[in-house]
Amino acid sequence: MSPDHRLETPAPAAPREPDGLADLLPRRHRLRDAEEGEPLRALLAVIAEQIDRVRDGVQQGYEDLFVETAAPWVLPYLGDLVGYRTLPGYERVLTTGLHDGGRAALAEAVAPRRDVAATVANRRRKGTLHLLEELSEQVASWPARAVELSRQVAHTQPVKLHGTGTHRGRRGRLTDLRDGAELALGGGPFANTARTVDVRRADSRHRQGGWSPAGAALFVWRLKAYALTRTPAYCIDRARNLYTFSILGNDTPLVTKPFPEPSPTHIAGVDNVPAFITRRLLHDRLLDYYGPGKSFVIRRDGEDNPVPPSDIVVADLSDWRYRPRRGQVAVDPELGRMAFGSRSAPRQGVWVDHHYAFAADLGGGEYERDRQPRPDAEVYRVGPGQPHRQIMDAYRAWQHDRRAGRTGPAGIVEITHSGAYQEQLDFDLDPGDRLEVRAAEGTRPVIRLLDWYSNRPDALNIRAVSDDCAPHERPRIVLDGLLVAGRGINVTGALGAVVVRHSTLVPGWSLEPGCAPHSPEEPSIVLDRTTACLQIEHSILGTIEVIGDEVSEDTLDIHIRDSVLDATADDREALSAPDCRHAHAVLHLHRTTVIGEIHTHAVEIAENSVLTGRLHVARRGIGCLRYSYVPTGSRTPRRHRCPDTKPLFTSQRYGTPWYGLLADRCPEEIRRGADDGAELGVFHDLYRPQREDGLRARLAEYTPAGTDAGIFFVT
Repeated sequence: MSPDHRLETPAPAAPREPDGLADLLPRRHRLRDAEEGEPLRALLAVIAEQIDRVRDGVQQGYEDLFVETAAPWVLPYLGDLVGYRTLPGYERVLTTGLHDGGRAALAEAVAPRRDVAATVANRRRKGTLHLLEELSEQVASWPARAVELSRQVAHTQPVKLHGTGTHRGRRGRLTDLRDGAELALGGGPFANTARTVDVRRADSRHRQGGWSPAGAALFVWRLKAYALTRTPAYCIDRARNLYTFSILGNDTPLVTKPFPEPSPTHIAGVDNVPAFITRRLLHDRLLDYYGPGKSFVIRRDGEDNPVPPSDIVVADLSDWRYRPRRGQVAVDPELGRMAFGSRSAPRQGVWVDHHYAFAADLGGGEYERDRQPRPDAEVYRVGPGQPHRQIMDAYRAWQHDRRAGRTGPAGIVEITHSGAYQEQLDFDLDPGDRLEVRAAEGTRPVIRLLDWYSNRPDALNIRAVSDDCAPHERPRIVLDGLLVAGRGINVTGALGAVVVRHSTLVPGWSLEPGCAPHSPEEPSIVLDRTTACLQIEHSILGTIEVIGDEVSEDTLDIHIRDSVLDATADDREALSAPDCRHAHAVLHLHRTTVIGEIHTHAVEIAENSVLTGRLHVARRGIGCLRYSYVPTGSRTPRRHRCPDTKPLFTSQRYGTPWYGLLADRCPEEIRRGADDGAELGVFHDLYRPQREDGLRARLAEYTPAGTDAGIFFVT
């Protein structure tokens, strides 16, 4: 089956050759038609459009014969030919009105294209553990490991089998307390020791299932492994040479780089899933996880060759008491920490490659970002081996070319590696400017804003040079794929739009080792007497503060989509004016998680969102809240199907792998409270409830008779 399958019925295309029929006419008729104003040419263009529609329909009719290319509405009919059972929720793909891209995302979660294609082959392998793992990948796109629980449950063995080398003789054996590696795996998906029988069924829906002799467990990893390459480590203590893998200084557990399974009959191991690397696992298999192209690597002093594995020692650095010997580098994978010995102490810095766990493509990261081509923009590249070493150097080069007339109003400053840039950024934009500061594909640059000046703020400043330009000439700036720490962004002047896309403005400016915010009350964005429309997409940011004259100035538009607005606490202001007054802005929220309170002039729309703090609007007569949670005591516009039950989060601390995720025991009104049955908040488009329902349905269909298969969520 081709991986590039379609998820939607293609819309009729524009005419391929609108003048194709007109070109077939004799030249004399075309000349006469031109003298009359070309009415015949216009008529033939309409006919050509209808011909193209017929041609597209015939082509789609042929493609509908194959499951790889058929339209979504055709798939159930193709599946019916082989007795295929439609997954629950599939009808929503065809009937629910969704946002742009929502239908494709929901179809990817529950549409059975891969499932239909594999129906016959799966039924031939019904009842095998390998099939259960493949079902998890086909239906839910979650890596999994299948375990037969009867082999893990203790039971009385015949005396004649005691001490034999057979696998049956090894069942239910006592734990060897001297085997530290086996003890570290106890109770998890890779355990080999036995445990007592659990009275709960493996497929229990009330709590995660029990270990029963008649059960099969499907251990599922929902968090993904995201890579960071050639990124600077953070020095906690220069005197003792203590570092963290995270450039923000917080603890971040390391994750294995998953490798594909060698064959369809292979049972997934720890190397095939995005599992957290434990100290015991790294100690026993250091060469499997350390080195170029593997799970992590350490380089020092700008050298291309990494620290040799012989110098690596695995240690518990939870309290920084362990001191490595001379020439050694101590690594704690569970906390993401490093300590260098005296001879191996770096003099010019430490760079690391590693993998971290997160739920989705959100905020600054090296994942692939969906971008529109910009053929009209001149690109100025920044980084090692590029024409410019600093961001401001590239910006000044574009500004000089722009004012000299050598380039148009659109410019792109592209950062080509995942390094750290410690410079003061001041973008002064002229009328008509269209500036984009972005990360190159496969990179995540970090902008660290430090204390540069003693007599003025050190924020990333975006200013409009002129306040007299027409609205259509107001400058526009886009920040794409960046991680900004240390300070926030200050926007002033007559700007048209400020767009923050796939970026992270660290809530609280920076992090402590335990992921606590360093400056929890400081804002990430300050809109200071500006006309800019603020647009946030697929990003993480802290507080937004709006400063303006409510009498003489119009309200600002703030659009937030698929993002996290984090004030670092439920009782702090996520959006407001100084002194907790109402922000002179109109808010538009779509699939967003807000940690904190919102005080604003009005809310035009808030849908499929979660607000942990109270919402207070000045004007209740405009706008609407639909399928969104707000706490009791909020002052809101009219509401439509908004749940009253309080959400439960796995973590509300930025920097943790579970940041912003709803807990599995979160009330169903929140987990399935969106207009399309998905969860509320920033991870709406993951469609986790639909994936889980589809996987449970397939497990019930393909599990052997007399066996109940349960889903055990590892992450």
